[in-house]
Amino acid sequence: MFLGILLSLTLSVNSSNQFQNKEHIAVVLGDSLSAGYGVKIDESWPSVLENNLNAVNINIKIINAGISGDTTSGGLFRLPKLLREHKPNLVILELGGNDGLRGMSIKKIIQKNLDEMIRMSLQSGANVAIVGVELPPNYGEQYTSKFKKMYIELADEYNLTLIEGSIKEMVALNLMQADGIHPNANGHLRIEEEVRSKILTLLDERITD
Repeated sequence: MFLGILLSLTLSVNSSNQFQNKEHIAVVLGDSLSAGYGVKIDESWPSVLENNLNAVNINIKIINAGISGDTTSGGLFRLPKLLREHKPNLVILELGGNDGLRGMSIKKIIQKNLDEMIRMSLQSGANVAIVGVELPPNYGEQYTSKFKKMYIELADEYNLTLIEGSIKEMVALNLMQADGIHPNANGHLRIEEEVRSKILTLLDERITD
């Protein structure tokens, strides 16, 4: 009887450890900001994020699907294959910047594509976090304001985790490369901190499901 109880307790503990150590799969669908343009790949915020989460015993594999120059149209085209291949329980959308730099229609193109990617990810069973990309101020107050508001509206509509930052603040803190658009290595550390603080709740939800 004692042996049976001991075996039962051992199995229970092992089962609990397996549950807590369940691997999370996150796909970062983005552009040069995620791909790590101008810095080493291990300095990009998705790489730093994976290392920091694993260091605190959150077992996560981050698929960095960032491609420099990519647009929301490119992301929409690539997403179905990423969802099929990796079956992520978290999708982090970081797209729209290149669309905005090209002056594309916010409602007809950028927001529409992001909306489709959000719905596609949610339907696959993944949680979704969206990065509120900012445009440089030289694109005009009206366009940049509507662009920023777009991410807030999408997050509100689908009750998503919104990750925001400030280009002006990044520039002031010397966290940007010379082009004023891409973060330097320290800038990626700053982005990673913000992303990590926002997605921890989503990972907790998955652990307790």
